[in-house]
Amino acid sequence: QVQVVESGGGLVQPGGSLRLSCVASGFTFSAYTPKWYRQAPGKEREFVAAIGSWLNYADSVKGRFTISRDSAKNMVYLQMNSLKPEDTAVYYCNRFPSPVPWGQGTQVTVSS
Repeated sequence: QVQVVESGGGLVQPGGSLRLSCVASGFTFSAYTPKWYRQAPGKEREFVAAIGSWLNYADSVKGRFTISRDSAKNMVYLQMNSLKPEDTAVYYCNRFPSPVPWGQGTQVTVSS
């Protein structure tokens, strides 16, 4: 079954850090460009970061978030530092091209 499963979210105070993980099954992440997205309450899903032969980040997370991958484990990570309340969202991973059905995502809440 082709799917992705995200984990690692939680409640963190402003300025804190979290590391999200995404594991793929049914396909090899290294054959695609993995991407992270997020969806805040009442907003549309938006792009956060991508890793291929280059790294690409949304302007809102540049300098704070780092995407990485472990091909041996078929996993992708998102290290999030200096978190802000506006980073609160459900975070999802997927592949490009030919995205798979969206997973359940992992909730990140930044609040004091």
